[in-house]
Amino acid sequence: MQDQEQTALPTPGPNVIETDAVIVGAGPVGLFQVFELGLLEIKAHIIDSLAYPGGQCIELYPDKPIYDIPAVPVCTGKELTDNLMKQIEPFGATFHLGQEVTTVLKQADGRFFVETSKGTQFLAKTIFIAGGVGSFQPRTLKVDGIDKYEGDKVHYRVKDPSRFAGKNLLVVGGGDSALDWALNFCAGNADGNPHKAESVILVHRRDGFRAAPASVAKMKELCDAYEMQFIVGQVTDLDEADGQLKGVKVTGGDGVTRVVPCDEVLVFFGLSPKLGPIAEWGLDLERKQIVVDTEKFQTSVPGIFAVGDVNTYPGKKKLILSGFHECALAAFAAAPYVFPEKRIHLQYTTTSPKLHKVLGVDTPVFD
Repeated sequence: MQDQEQTALPTPGPNVIETDAVIVGAGPVGLFQVFELGLLEIKAHIIDSLAYPGGQCIELYPDKPIYDIPAVPVCTGKELTDNLMKQIEPFGATFHLGQEVTTVLKQADGRFFVETSKGTQFLAKTIFIAGGVGSFQPRTLKVDGIDKYEGDKVHYRVKDPSRFAGKNLLVVGGGDSALDWALNFCAGNADGNPHKAESVILVHRRDGFRAAPASVAKMKELCDAYEMQFIVGQVTDLDEADGQLKGVKVTGGDGVTRVVPCDEVLVFFGLSPKLGPIAEWGLDLERKQIVVDTEKFQTSVPGIFAVGDVNTYPGKKKLILSGFHECALAAFAAAPYVFPEKRIHLQYTTTSPKLHKVLGVDTPVFD
């Protein structure tokens, strides 16, 4: 960022958007950042490379249950996103989706010039990076000829669980996503599961798992009850006939390759996180994560903050609820950049008439 100030700066076009804050990332943490900024009357624009808000919650597990959102015993990724979108409605944030930030340059007046891959330009007083693991792509199954089946018979995410109901499924992987979806699709009829598959076979390269021990125990219990199968091995080839995928070939630890018939293949090897252009912004990084302090969640560049999974600090825990906490402190830390002459007081949404006005709700009258 320092070096960039010395170079010839691009000239903002006539349609440049002037704003208090630009938020990079429209996942749950990015959405909640809108709320925390809104309470302080800081206006924000949100940029995300996906075509819709919600981040990983929508892209990877829209129907999977989440249990650790405070005061919400259980919700899906889609429900969490929908509720956050409703919560930020009073603040009128503008979304710029399907584009990523390509340029960030500090201006002489202290603001940041931001430009996206679609040519959208901003002059922002502050920037909040809430990009999760960054621009991410699922790690794919490396088998010749598999690409042509992607999205049809081979899947790296589950967007619509109902399409797999009644099918013979092969689930590949040993992490939480693989175990969770395998258990979901083979749940017994007693559970009334509308997504129950005809059969589920889990394939993992070894007998050890990265998934939660409870999920592994449940999987083994279902295997013992012949509700599903587990095979130690690796998918090494496809079984095709007349241009159609009929199954896969799995090579076990004994060196024997077996044909495993299936209708659909679900692969969960995790994500390959890439910060993308963010890595070129001149911020201090540690293992591809942005270093921040724990007072303001500010990066090494004053005025640029990072919240959620994209940041790192001593004791960091990659939890949505941790990201929510970071949003609150980052918003208060950003206020002096937006309102340098204004003293910011901590107020409570329960009792503050000012916050009630901001939120568009009536101030309650207590007897």
